[in-house]
Amino acid sequence: MKSWLLAACVMATLTLAGCQPAPQPSSFLATDITGATFARDFRLTDHHGQVRTLADFKGKAVAVFFGYIHCPDVCPTTLSDFAVALRQLGPQAEQVQVIFITVDPQRDTPELLKQFVPAFNPGFLGMYSDEATLKQLVKEYKVVYQKTAVKAVDDYLIDHSAGTYVYDQKGNLRLLMPYGSSPDAIAQDLRTLLAAP
Repeated sequence: MKSWLLAACVMATLTLAGCQPAPQPSSFLATDITGATFARDFRLTDHHGQVRTLADFKGKAVAVFFGYIHCPDVCPTTLSDFAVALRQLGPQAEQVQVIFITVDPQRDTPELLKQFVPAFNPGFLGMYSDEATLKQLVKEYKVVYQKTAVKAVDDYLIDHSAGTYVYDQKGNLRLLMPYGSSPDAIAQDLRTLLAAP
């Protein structure tokens, strides 16, 4: 009797396990990193001189990109693509905050950030910190950057990570958008994220 009961329990367990729904493929075009335990927060000063953390943007999807003003291609392209994507969103664009964090605090002054970043979209925010804070932040965000082609103290390029982190309206990290994502793809993923309960 006991062996029959044990066999019945095992069969019931296997049957229930077999009835579990299969994992669903991600509905995002970008890499879904929901549940990641890094890139949890930041504390930086925006180009208006206001100290900001991720919590300040609750209720909005937040896109965070690391770059620098003198970047010849990746940074302006990414900001431009997000600007186009937000235009495609129409009124929903009000629910999205794009943040550009400089990895070049030596040259990217608040005044320059204030001119450069909003030129792509008036709502975009440029953010900066001192070198020590930046070093801690890039560890938290798993971002790498390094000066290259150094010709003088203030004449150099910077190789840096080029992906964009995207948070949902609750402040949860959800996506890593690779460099080169089209405005259409960005807009589609933002719509999906904003539509989530």
